Amino acid sequence: MIAALRGTVQEKSLDEAVIDVGGVGYRVNFSSLTLGRLPPEGQPVQVRVRTVVREDAFELFGFLSRAEEELFLLLNSVSHVGPRLALAVLSGMEVSELVAAIGRSEVARLTKIHGVGKKTAERLVLELKDKVKTLHLEQVAAQAKPATPESTHQADLISALINLGYKQPQAEKAAESASERLGAEAAFQALFREALKVLRASA
Repeated sequence: MIAALRGTVQEKSLDEAVIDVGGVGYRVNFSSLTLGRLPPEGQPVQVRVRTVVREDAFELFGFLSRAEEELFLLLNSVSHVGPRLALAVLSGMEVSELVAAIGRSEVARLTKIHGVGKKTAERLVLELKDKVKTLHLEQVAAQAKPATPESTHQADLISALINLGYKQPQAEKAAESASERLGAEAAFQALFREALKVLRASA
């Protein structure tokens, strides 16, 4: 199974990227947050990878940290949570924030993540509350930022849009519009999609 890739970012879309390794392009699924942190197209990158094989699919899921990868595996172990939903959960909140929310049984906060209903949030808490303590907490702590969640989302949002090829002024304006429409406390994934709508409408 493929465990890691080191190559060049060939192209990026809303939820995946193609990484060129020696002339072979690997299509890798990423969370919205991680995708926004990948280098621009044409730049070198190294990512951790988990391979998911099913009867009808062979998919790669990528991560920039061990903590994110381990949390993905824990999420995927929860009843009725497949790899796609696990990635959606990682798209809605920073690893450190997600670990804290699960550890504190913050069901209401988890339901704000796109695709996560109350029952799913309750299962995440029930099945993972103790397990998240086994994560490499030093790496999780290293990801925690002193900025507020709102300002962190704004900075990550602008960075993600720039990495998709938009200019800094465009990205900043779209991020501001998205925050005004949805509220700065909205989940990153929702803000990201709203910002893209703004950019497409103005194109």
